[in-house]
Amino acid sequence: MLKSPPPRSPPNLSIIVPCYNEETSITPLCVRLKSACEHARESNYQIILINDGSRDDTWGAITRQCELDGRIFGVNLSRNHGHQLALSAGLSICQGQRVLIIDADLQDPPELLPQMMELMNEGADVVYGQRRTRVGEKTFKKTTAAMFYRLLRRVADISIPIDTGDFRLMRREVVDVLNSMPEHHRFIRGMVSWVGYQQVPLYYDRSPRASGKTGYSIGKMVRFALDAITGFSVAPLRFSTYLACSFLVMAGLLAIYVLYSAFFLGVVKGWSSLFLAFLVFSGVQLFCLGLMGEYIARIFVETKRRPLYVIKEVCGGGPSTGKDRILDREHAD
Repeated sequence: MLKSPPPRSPPNLSIIVPCYNEETSITPLCVRLKSACEHARESNYQIILINDGSRDDTWGAITRQCELDGRIFGVNLSRNHGHQLALSAGLSICQGQRVLIIDADLQDPPELLPQMMELMNEGADVVYGQRRTRVGEKTFKKTTAAMFYRLLRRVADISIPIDTGDFRLMRREVVDVLNSMPEHHRFIRGMVSWVGYQQVPLYYDRSPRASGKTGYSIGKMVRFALDAITGFSVAPLRFSTYLACSFLVMAGLLAIYVLYSAFFLGVVKGWSSLFLAFLVFSGVQLFCLGLMGEYIARIFVETKRRPLYVIKEVCGGGPSTGKDRILDREHAD
């Protein structure tokens, strides 16, 4: 009977790449990632490409890369679960003592890996990329992104760095804590900030997309912003309370004015003023109910305890890459 080969030691570095409709980016991505690892003098690494229900041939491109290099591993999710859940799938699978998160569009340069590794050698637990500029993006996106990060920093219960995406290098201890956090509405960069440890920035200039189009529509960006704010702040609920109190004060002043006008000025209020007041107060009530509904919806989703993601198939590597462990983890979740 043939003996199975002895298991290899866990990789020193895992690179997690969520992919959605990135068929044309996979090959240059892998080339640049492997080159970055070479410049970082790291040969014991794994690249985990997560296909998040792409509509093009992204999975085919991933499988071809897996056939070319045994250090590349592909995970095909059953459908489009969203960027943050695809990223969570990669975090739960990876085995490296250090974990790099990067998007497939190559806007965040893999060539920064050696600098990130050096900062971690100096004692950092998390090295996150902080953008100085965003080349090739429209003014609307840059403006709204800047407003969002600054609003989030003001209202969040923890300190979340501004102008910072998911591009970062983390130690295994940080990843283990992230994997123990079960929430469905995930904002990974906020969760990493919540974990703590020593986190240091690495400033860089973000490049234009290498190819293809962004998968983030305005609707997805709004939902992403809502997940971020409601996941790390109760300020919207407090704001609705303050808003209600402000309108109660205004209503009291208006009542005094109405009584004074009726008794001393002989002025009779018309339907237009009554209807306007009705619209204002109704709008405030519905706005407050909407805010509460966002938090209640999160509670509703969490109580279902459904798996965060479903893995359809995997490719690449052998038993030492942890293929069986990946499927076992997915069923356990």
